[in-house]
Amino acid sequence: MTTADELYMRRALELAQLGAGYTSPNPMVGCVVVHDGKIIGEGWHKQYGGPHAEVNAIAAVEDKSLLPKSRVYVTLEPCSHFGKTPPCVDLLISSGVRDVVICNTDPNPLVAGRGIRKLFEADAQVKVGVLEYEGLELNKRFFTFHEKKRPFILLKWAETANGFIAGPNCEQVQISGKLAQQLVHKWRSEEQAIMVGTRTALYDNPRLNTRHWSGQSPTRIVIDRNLQLPEHLHLFDKSTATIVYTYKSREDQQNVYFVQLQQHEPILDQIMQDLYNRNILSVMVEGGTILLESLLQASLWDEAFILKNTYKTIAEGIKAPAMVKGQLTASQTLGTDLLLHYRNN
Repeated sequence: MTTADELYMRRALELAQLGAGYTSPNPMVGCVVVHDGKIIGEGWHKQYGGPHAEVNAIAAVEDKSLLPKSRVYVTLEPCSHFGKTPPCVDLLISSGVRDVVICNTDPNPLVAGRGIRKLFEADAQVKVGVLEYEGLELNKRFFTFHEKKRPFILLKWAETANGFIAGPNCEQVQISGKLAQQLVHKWRSEEQAIMVGTRTALYDNPRLNTRHWSGQSPTRIVIDRNLQLPEHLHLFDKSTATIVYTYKSREDQQNVYFVQLQQHEPILDQIMQDLYNRNILSVMVEGGTILLESLLQASLWDEAFILKNTYKTIAEGIKAPAMVKGQLTASQTLGTDLLLHYRNN
């Protein structure tokens, strides 16, 4: 049976989801204010740097005198530190709120229980863990970033019915249908960065933007060890921030940033550390096979989407990566494609 707390927390989670693609590196957060069984205010974190969910929810309450007698539902522990905005826990306390239900505690070391402790010190009633799993799933990027000290890694590739990702000599082949292509652009809008390897950048010349979906284009990342990629590629059109990981030294350009790596250290570990230092919560990796297989073999990934065309075949070419350790969690048909979703065990 669904309890009242679960009902209102589910609404808060729905609100939080509205911030997808706009709040990074902050988490998605929703907040609902309930008085006498009725929602009198609600809000969510809409944009990084903007007001947090609690601020928007409190502002939406017309009669502020009801706040001391209300129960506030928030999907993540209220922040207790000054960042882009003042601490939300201070706002709740100063508004007279003394009854708070929280979905998840905040893994950010700047918070990590301090918000809850402040509420207790203000003699507030606090309940933690309502729909905890759903909250962890909502903010899996945020939790992975703080707990594993690296971005959340989402792998994606398209393959033919007989398991090829490209034609001979890396020849580009149109594999996915239009519906799948649009879905990929939606995924891009929800991730903070998108990464490809050298051969994919050279032979496919991708734009890596969200032109088929409304939303922000992610930061583009390319590995170019020896700076062999020509400057006329779409990746270097300066339209979107682009990071190039290389062994060579080169001055940054407008919206193109070169990061020199050490040849004697593992390249993926260096990239993950640099992305963590840049506060990049999530990376979608779209190819090619060498990069994808390297991440799979290193178990340096969290989820994977494979778009398998159910009828298109080619005689020869570049084989798609082999998914051997992931757990298949879902599958669905998208026109001519079968979408397979895996999680890293």
